[in-house]
Amino acid sequence: MMRLEYVPIILGVLVLLAAAGVIYDAFVPAGLHRFRERRRRARAERNRNGQALIGAGMAAMGAALMGSDIWRFGTVAVLFGAVLLAVGGIMNRAYLKETLLNRGAARRRDPDDQPPESPPPSGSYRIR
Repeated sequence: MMRLEYVPIILGVLVLLAAAGVIYDAFVPAGLHRFRERRRRARAERNRNGQALIGAGMAAMGAALMGSDIWRFGTVAVLFGAVLLAVGGIMNRAYLKETLLNRGAARRRDPDDQPPESPPPSGSYRIR
């Protein structure tokens, strides 16, 4: 039977693994694009150092989770992790803004570019 005290340790390990993945992704060279870009605008570039700071902030939060109330530097780790997450987020604000707020507007065409709407064929009804 698992004790309740192990839950923060397990969550901390999971956060540390996610942080390792984010840091790894920050420093891996960009691969070849295997698809044709269909967007009209160029994608916002992510700041690799900012992404690494976000990963380091996640690692500090994971360490604070694992240390729970016993570790004497838990508060310092949470504060340091929050600062790293904020600085990394600020460094990647253009990328995060596009990722979170731009939900497909780049794929939509201008209304002026749309062909005129053709009337429905006779005998069919259009549901609105």
